[in-house]
Order: sequence, then structure tokens, then C-alpha cells
Amino acid sequence: MTYSKGDRVKHPNREDWGLGEVLEDCRGDHLHVFFVGAGDRTLSLQHIQPVKVEGAEATSSHLDNLSAAGTGKKVQYQTVEECVDRFLAQYPQGFQDEGYSAEERDDKLEAHELAKEVLAEDALDALLAEADFEQVAKAALKVANKTTLVYPNERMALREGLKGPAGAEPFATALRELLYGEGEMESRFAGFAGALEQLGAAKWATATYFLFIRFPEQHIFIKPTVTQQASKSCRFEINYKTALNWLTYNSVQKFAFYLAEQISDLKPVDMIDIQSFMWCISPDRKKA
Repeated sequence: MTYSKGDRVKHPNREDWGLGEVLEDCRGDHLHVFFVGAGDRTLSLQHIQPVKVEGAEATSSHLDNLSAAGTGKKVQYQTVEECVDRFLAQYPQGFQDEGYSAEERDDKLEAHELAKEVLAEDALDALLAEADFEQVAKAALKVANKTTLVYPNERMALREGLKGPAGAEPFATALRELLYGEGEMESRFAGFAGALEQLGAAKWATATYFLFIRFPEQHIFIKPTVTQQASKSCRFEINYKTALNWLTYNSVQKFAFYLAEQISDLKPVDMIDIQSFMWCISPDRKKA
């Protein structure tokens, strides 16, 4: 049997390895395969003949977004089971753990409740109708200051950029469109990113914080180092670039929903739990 790069296969004797993808065309008696449940494996075709799979059986959002192993400092691949074990070692009761709630969730829920009030659609519309852009800016800063998710220097950059109507007006209109616009999210995100560029505050944490806090059931928060480390350890491609862009944001959203599906037994409530899970499984939390 011949194997080509991209073929989806299963090991005939290791069901626990799950679905795999052939990483390069076979040119000898060895085959390089990435298995979701085992990582990279080199198989001897003299002893093992992987079984090709197609159709629904070959479906995998992980393999569809599989990242390359990369160069430089090697990041150890973690299976979902290993990630869960690492999370539970920190919080034995999972997302219901009191320590988890106190350390990872409570402050974000408080910020969410505040955002529901001061960044509500009708509240923003009333302020925009009166051209009170600076009050919208104040409300946004109040929500941003409710947690430590956005670094102090990034909050300061946002605050400085919002001083005066010249900064507040484009930000306020872009924020309203981001949160409640009827257009495609890609264009809404691009508009908000553009407003942040004008303010000198175009950072990932600032760009994704408000959607995340206002609608945590739908949108993920991007803290660059943590998100990159978690995605690399899971070998899930997020197409990360420092500059704000839709491809990276959409890819991280895919990663977040993939994790949510994979750890559904832990009963995560929303993206607050998923973002915290990423933080907990990050290989080098102290530097995150």
C-alpha cells in the first residue's frame, strides 16, 4: 500500500492513538504520521500497515488545523488527556473547583456583569445619539480596568489614545459596531482594529477583550504568549501574527471551540473557562 502526505490513517493495533495524518509522502519503508492521541510517530511499514480512512471517519478539526512541529525551542506535544490531567492537577474539581473560581473566573464574571450594564446596546446607542463619545470611552475603560487581563501598559495606551473627542469618537462607533453590528464579524473586527491602530493601542488583548467580556459564550480572549504556547503544545495552527488580523483571530476561535468540544466532560460554561484552561495548560506559565 502507498501513502501520500495528507492521507488520514489509523494504527491497526493502537486504537488509543486515534486518527492520524501522514506528514510526508512515503519514499521507503518508514512512514511519518501525526496521531491526535499520540503525536508524531515513525512507523515501519515492514511491520505495520496503517489503515486508510475516508469520509466522515476521516473528519478531524484538529488535523484540519494541524501546525508544523516548528523550529527552535521544541514544545512537547500534549494530548487532550494530558492537558486535562495538567488542569486537574491544579484544580481537582475542575471548573467547579472553589480555587478555580476564585483565581480564574470570579473577576471575569464581575467584568461581564459590568459590561452588560455600561456597554449594553441601548446604553451605547443613547450615548452615540447624543454624540457623547467620551462617556463611551470612559465606560470601556471602566470595564477594561475590572480585570488584569489587559496589561497595565496596554490599558494606559488605550486611555491615552482616548483622551479627547478625536480619539473617542472613532473608538466609540467602532466598539458599538464590533459588539452589535449586523455585518460580518470579519469586517466588524477589522473596523475595531483600525480604530485601535489610530489610537496607538492595537494589541491583541485590547482588541479581543470587549467581545470576550461582553459575550463570553461566543468569543475568546487572546493573550499572545499564553495562546501561542497552548496552541503549539496542542499542535493546532493559529496563524499567529503580531499585527491584528482576522486570520489569527478566527484561527484562535477555532482552537477555542475545538478545546471546548474535546473537554466537554469537564462541563466548561463558556470561553472564560476555555481561556483559563489555555492558561493552565501553557507549558511555561511563569513567562506567560
